[in-house]
Amino acid sequence: MSVPPDEFRLPFFIENGFVRKLCPHCLNYYWTLDPDSEDCGDAPCTSYSFIGDSPVYHKYTISEMREKFLNFFERHGHKRITPYPVVARWRDDLMFTIASIIDFQPYVTEGLLPPPANPLVISQPCLRFEDVDLVGVTAGRHCTIFEMGGHHAFNYQGKKQIYWKNETISMHHELLTKDLGVKDLLVKYKEGIWSGGGNAGFDVEGCVNGLEISTLVFMMFRVIGETMQPMPIKIVDTGYGIERWTWLSQGSPSGVHAVFGSLLSEVFNWAGISPDNNLLARMAEKSYLLDLNNKTEERKKRANELGYNPVEVEKIIHPIEGIYAALDHTKALIFILSEGIVPSNVKEGYLCRMLYRRAFRLLKRSNIENRLPELLEKQIELWGSDFPQIRRMKDEIIEMTNVESEKYKETLNRGSSLVKRYLEKNKGDVPVEQLVDFYDSHGLTPEDVGEAATLIKVRVNVPSNFYSLVSSKHMKTTPKTVNVYQSKLNNDASKFDKTKRLFYEDAYIREFNATVIGIVDELVVLDNTALYAEGGGQASDQGTITTTNQTYKVTEVSNVDGVIFHKVEPSGLRVGDQVHVTLDWERRIALMRAHTATHIIIGSARRVLGEHAWQAGASKNVDRSRVDISHYAHFTRKQVEQIEQLANMVVREGRPVVCKFMQRDQAEEKYGLRIYQGGVVPGKDIRIVDMGEWDVEACGGTHLSNTYEAGLIKIIGTERIQDGIERITFAVGPYALQEIQRREDLLFDSSELLGCPMDKIKESISNNLIDVKQLRDELNSLRLATSQEKAKQLISSAKNVKGVKLVMFSDNVATNYLIEVGNSLANEENCFVAVMFSEAENRIVVKVGNEALKRGAHAGKLVQEIAKIIGGEGGGQLFFAQGGGGNPEKFKSSTKAITIALEKQLK
Repeated sequence: MSVPPDEFRLPFFIENGFVRKLCPHCLNYYWTLDPDSEDCGDAPCTSYSFIGDSPVYHKYTISEMREKFLNFFERHGHKRITPYPVVARWRDDLMFTIASIIDFQPYVTEGLLPPPANPLVISQPCLRFEDVDLVGVTAGRHCTIFEMGGHHAFNYQGKKQIYWKNETISMHHELLTKDLGVKDLLVKYKEGIWSGGGNAGFDVEGCVNGLEISTLVFMMFRVIGETMQPMPIKIVDTGYGIERWTWLSQGSPSGVHAVFGSLLSEVFNWAGISPDNNLLARMAEKSYLLDLNNKTEERKKRANELGYNPVEVEKIIHPIEGIYAALDHTKALIFILSEGIVPSNVKEGYLCRMLYRRAFRLLKRSNIENRLPELLEKQIELWGSDFPQIRRMKDEIIEMTNVESEKYKETLNRGSSLVKRYLEKNKGDVPVEQLVDFYDSHGLTPEDVGEAATLIKVRVNVPSNFYSLVSSKHMKTTPKTVNVYQSKLNNDASKFDKTKRLFYEDAYIREFNATVIGIVDELVVLDNTALYAEGGGQASDQGTITTTNQTYKVTEVSNVDGVIFHKVEPSGLRVGDQVHVTLDWERRIALMRAHTATHIIIGSARRVLGEHAWQAGASKNVDRSRVDISHYAHFTRKQVEQIEQLANMVVREGRPVVCKFMQRDQAEEKYGLRIYQGGVVPGKDIRIVDMGEWDVEACGGTHLSNTYEAGLIKIIGTERIQDGIERITFAVGPYALQEIQRREDLLFDSSELLGCPMDKIKESISNNLIDVKQLRDELNSLRLATSQEKAKQLISSAKNVKGVKLVMFSDNVATNYLIEVGNSLANEENCFVAVMFSEAENRIVVKVGNEALKRGAHAGKLVQEIAKIIGGEGGGQLFFAQGGGGNPEKFKSSTKAITIALEKQLK
């Protein structure tokens, strides 16, 4: 799709004398007041000409520019909106907020919910990883984290229009020229098309002196597959690059200077760098030309143009680029960590870890990688005033990065030998797939691999876009798979009205009457039901359906797009049957306790572990349930005890549990985005489960009306299920009591076995362990003495095979005893081969003396031959080997075969 010729033939352009021209370089049309213009005003069609010569009358910091932008649009009737998080927890199709319009998709953009204000203005921190390898290289043009200033207007059909293209461009131009002082002739508007988050529209990009500073999108299409369909609302979706506006105003040597100011200078001091700002500025002027495949050549060419030594320029610029990128990455990192993401190997945590480790490697170019913790603290200090959640999460951010630092040290300690083994086995270049595997499976960056490879004089070629590759791989969301049967059910469900859900009207209903309105493959659809369908980690209800003639068992319940299907045994129900349904109440109340307890435990974990503790999965069942919590370390026993104590405190307090449906935007405004603790909940209206300040979540499960009904919560155990995720297994109510009684029974049994009171078990076990150690030492002494005696007996009766003494021995003894006998044989004789079999453990042990080794005896190969004879398998070294399995009787009758096998080895 191309932009229609008259799409932007607007009164603003025509009345102010703008002309539409074709850029001969990029072949895009643009609007300008300069009739002699020969380019669109954007790099690479033209060079940066603002560096050292800002067209703005005043130099702004990023905080000042943000406020300038927000104030301007407030004066023009827009309401200022608090920025959303950078972690897009309200979306299931995105990990991070990539633009300000993401905050309002899809419910506002589809007209299902009203916007928080109309028109509105926001400065939204955003994250993008597509060009992560270019960060630093292009002197601030590319960032992983940036602020998008957006002013948005939502124009509904049949209602008064807020404003559209003409007013949007007019306000943009007014801010740029009248408020900031940029000359009209310098401003150009390049036409294009923008698409993102499922919507699209024609746009113009505001460009000044080679720098694109704004994208003004007029959103009017839904993107469905390869097609674009009209939207019910026309939306003004603008993106002002606050960092770029700041850079434009300062005309600084790089965008990094403009954003980080004195912090950049401080890091330069750490590195002992006194930069030549003129050189940095002149190199930055054409940094947009650098692509990752010809970066060095382009920089060499530029250095020659400026009269600098290219080799010296590369030495200067390479570490400075690393510092530029490290500042960007550490800023992005503290934003992500402040919102509860834990570094790990999956999803957002993966990208978090990537930022940390890449920042470490980038700082290493200047030998200041040890200052990374200090840099993170400086970043918290710098951004904490503008974004208070960063300051509130300071201690947790520092703790998480300290833990991540230790994990990276462990990775590096074992990484060198890992890479060395791989390179010794696989000569030549390391393929990209292997570099990705080193990173994904072992946490080794390409720089780590290259560093380890240099130790054995092997060079590793790293693809220039490596980090962009791994980022895009892990940014992808996995679409839910729908099997053929599920697809058929979806189709069948469309034939019915949505089932009336009695369990939301009253979770305590135990029986009800209903009418059978559909039968689909022996699945029964009722006009209303109090049986809860499996969902949100909660198992489905069970019960019985009774007619005048027969009773049927309901074994499973499922929800397909609001239509609830009941799996019934046996078959026999018919459409139109009037039925009476009874819930399995003991199962239902157990599930209600489990689900409510899950929310209680999440609230407890957050208070014990910190605000980064989010639910990462859950399963609510009758006797045992589990909840997965994001956390950067294994739970300590004290933490588990504290979580359990707090959970039972909430039970004792008898807090009301209020379940209610709310419009999504109202729920978000009242409770915040913590409501998506259990994941994204679809729909305009969402069900809120409110325990007051303890925990509030969007949740569709059945719940108790008061926490005291849970009775008792007992944590059964914890385990790490993956890096950054800890699992809590627990029981509730009578099942919690059963678990306590089970553990008490174990204590009683232990007390009886030890012959001591229960309160003395620990002391008794400690004493017994001392006794066991003493007995073990005595046993080892006896074993050594008997093994020496046995060795003498065996040597005296050994068979001579080509001058080597062959010892054959089988007995109902432990394998360790045979190993001791083998060691004693070595002390008695040099030229021997011992083949021994443990009948107690079905193990073969082969020991070879030093002189027998010189004669060609090989324990590992011999044990393999013996294993073939008697069954089992084995292997080992020249002088010692073991095998498992085999038949003791075959071993006893295999002396001849073993002798022949040994003869073949001996010289």
